[in-house]
Amino acid sequence: MRHPWEGGVFFVTLTPMDHKLILYVKTDCPYCEKVRARAGERNIVLEERNIAQMEYLDELMERGGKRQVPFLVDEERGVSMYESDDIIQYLEGRTSR
Repeated sequence: MRHPWEGGVFFVTLTPMDHKLILYVKTDCPYCEKVRARAGERNIVLEERNIAQMEYLDELMERGGKRQVPFLVDEERGVSMYESDDIIQYLEGRTSR
């Protein structure tokens, strides 16, 4: 059996990856759920980090300075923010372009 990478030209189509959006949350947080729900409606993928895990709480404190959730980090654009309504407005602005 011959593999496509043996002896010849091999083309691969790459699709650009969306940049990482990180959402710091905690269990049973209604404001976090509000952001999750709106992101889901818009098919926006968020990497969730629950601050019940100490490593994520430490990250949150380092990045934002407050023990408040939800907290969004857009790594590609260098944007970070608290407040569910502000996060939702930001996410909607990202997808409307």
